[in-house]
Amino acid sequence: MPALLNVTYNDDGSVDIVFAPVEPAGAGDNWVQTVAGKGWFVLLRLYGPLEPWFDGSWKPGDIELVS
Repeated sequence: MPALLNVTYNDDGSVDIVFAPVEPAGAGDNWVQTVAGKGWFVLLRLYGPLEPWFDGSWKPGDIELVS
């Protein structure tokens, strides 16, 4: 599988991306900086989606709050 930028992959091939105003310890290249006190949203752009996207059998995972 080709690497996505310089992110760190989990053992199962998934990627955890951290959205926070200050970089949490260990987040490294998987951190996306946000602005404290401001709203934000995630936009998913798919290039050449496969049939599971169109038939609804695949969907991205939910965003989870981690403290």
